[in-house]
Amino acid sequence: MAEERIILGIDPGTTIMGFGLIKVVGKKMEFMQLNELDLKKYSDHYVKLKLIFERTIELIETHHPDEIAIEAPFFGKNVQSMLKLGRAQGVAMAAGLSRQIPITEYLPKKIKMAITGNGNASKEQVAKMLQSTLGLKTLPKNLDATDGLAAAVCHFYNSGRVNVGKSYSGWSSFVKQNPKKIS
Repeated sequence: MAEERIILGIDPGTTIMGFGLIKVVGKKMEFMQLNELDLKKYSDHYVKLKLIFERTIELIETHHPDEIAIEAPFFGKNVQSMLKLGRAQGVAMAAGLSRQIPITEYLPKKIKMAITGNGNASKEQVAKMLQSTLGLKTLPKNLDATDGLAAAVCHFYNSGRVNVGKSYSGWSSFVKQNPKKIS
């Protein structure tokens, strides 16, 4: 029987949180869902964080993902925007961690590189490549949903590699982070 697992990909944001789910059967991936949580109508940042946490928990309880791949905040010039984005990411991660789901962070360039072969690809290029790869009939109006899906697909492509989304400082660090790989 082929190994089956579900990967939830999240593109955190306080305006729109994009997410996508894929099912992996053996060495093949199947598209499950992509969508977004629209937070534009809320002005209170703490309400947005609460909604991100609740939606992530809902996705976990509905789809039972085995792993979560999340886009890491990129370094921009606006410190306030980075702080808000980091909080959004942290809340989504806390939701996964509260359910003991392994989480891997990927830099935006790494995700773009995994999907298109170009770390500087546009959102549109990433979306079109996902559409082609997964056979999506249509693309969403906002591409935050495809960014979430791209994180999941990037994680699938990087599965089984020792250095997935973060580096290890040495053998003891690797052992601590990968107890199932040691026999």
